[in-house]
Order: sequence, then C-alpha cells, then structure tokens
Amino acid sequence: MKPWPFEYHRANSIEDAIATLGRHGEGARLLAGGQSLIPMMNLGLATPDLVVDVGNLSDLAYVLVEDGVLRIGALATHNTIMEADASASACPMLVVAYHSVAHHTIRNRGTLGGNICHADPASEMPLVLTLLDASMVIRGARGERVVAAGNFFIDAFETEVEPAEMLTEIRIPAQAAGEGYAFEEMSQRKGDFAIVSAGCRLSIRKGQMTNVRFGLTGAGAQTRRMSVVEAKLEGAGPDDRLLAEAAELAVVNSDPSDDIHADAAYRLDLVRTMSRRVLAAAVRMTAKQGAL
Repeated sequence: MKPWPFEYHRANSIEDAIATLGRHGEGARLLAGGQSLIPMMNLGLATPDLVVDVGNLSDLAYVLVEDGVLRIGALATHNTIMEADASASACPMLVVAYHSVAHHTIRNRGTLGGNICHADPASEMPLVLTLLDASMVIRGARGERVVAAGNFFIDAFETEVEPAEMLTEIRIPAQAAGEGYAFEEMSQRKGDFAIVSAGCRLSIRKGQMTNVRFGLTGAGAQTRRMSVVEAKLEGAGPDDRLLAEAAELAVVNSDPSDDIHADAAYRLDLVRTMSRRVLAAAVRMTAKQGAL
C-alpha cells in the first residue's frame, strides 16, 4: 500500500518544528528515523496531514554523561547509544537490553526518541527506561517540562507528549556500582518485538535486596513495572525459594491476551520462566561483584 497524500516540512531547528506543530495541531506528525511512522502510513494506520521531518537536527543526536546522568538526545540512533562509551559506563543495562532490539540496519536509522514516542507496548525501550528511572524532557511553545518515565507512557501508543510538543532529551541516572541487572526476551525471530520480555535491577546490602526494579512486556496491554513483586523482594534475602515465589506473583498479576503470535497461556508460562531468569541473573551479578 501507499500512504495517503500529505504535506511535508523539513524542520531546520527545534523551534521551527515546535512552531510548525503548533500551527497544524493533531494533523501533524514528527518524523525522526522513520522506522515506525513510515510503515504505519504505508499500511493506512497513520494518516497525518503534515509530516514534520526532524531527522536532520544533529544537535539532538548526542550521548554523554554529565553530573552522574546519562543524557541522550532524542534523535540519537539506537546503534549510536548502544555503542557509546558513555552508555556502557553509566547505564550498562541499557546496552545489554539493546542486544534484543530490532536488527542492525533498523538500529542504524531508528532513534530512541522516535521509538519511545511511538510507545508500542511490545517495544523493549519503554520498559528499560522505566526500570532505569529515566526522565523525558519535552519542549513546547510554553517552555520545557520533565516527565518521569513511569508517567510518560500513558497507554499503548500514547504518551505525555502533546500534539504541539516535542521530546528533546532522555535523562538516565547512572547505575550504582555493584548493582545487578538483567534483561531477557522471547521473540519469534531475533530482532522481532518480544512475545514477553522481562527486566530487573537490584542491589544487595548486608544480605538484603534493595532498590529493586522489576517489570515485563507482554504481560498485559501495557509495559508493566510490577510494584507488588518489587515490594516482596525489597529488604529480603535473595534465596531461590523467594525468587520463585516472586515469579509466581508476576504470573498472578499478569493479564496477557491471545494474538497471532502467542496465546495467553503461553505468555503466562513465559512470564514465570523469564521472571525467574532475570531475578536470578541480577542476584548472581551482585554476588560476582562482591556485593553479598
């Protein structure tokens, strides 16, 4: 299929992009790497009146660490982030998760900002950024605002970014020394969106788990950070029985649906298995680093 007729504007600055969005409202869509919007337009799932191309705004393609925070420009490509020394040193969980994201050619074009604004519930990065306590910087005609990742993703394909606003930066606090982390997913083919993915990060102090972050995709309609699982683990000793109970708690609090990729029963089985895997892997990592 071919897209519906649309107007095209190539923005020459952030201000130009925001002003153009403000003039056209909900009929306009931003184009970054084009790995989500263009296929949707070709399938008739997105029919914007105007496409505002921000792909040439190279001043939003940075990856750097500043004052203990990994700062990522919204137009930095996935491969740029994945291969950056700043990412590896400040947020290694991000780099680990990127090995499950799409294919090399897609990561060459796709941007982190475009990916999370698209907010596909099967996408890995919304979950990872939520677990990493990231914040999103959003700019509009009235100025700039910062939204925590936990509040940024409202629903499937819906975020806090208003029609006349633009995501400009992602900020991720550097991970603590000695922290354990893990990310895994199951997909039909390598590079596909996950049927189920699971992520965890935690620290261990004096034999007790602390700062536990755990979440899933494929366990319901949205990316899920499971506070009930985190609460069960927080302050407890990391024994195998407890981790197995936490995985069962993840199953009980999941509500997956059937689709062409997998039925709900299979997804629940994956939730159980992958939850145990990432929890155990995060604990093992802290042990190797001497945190126990």
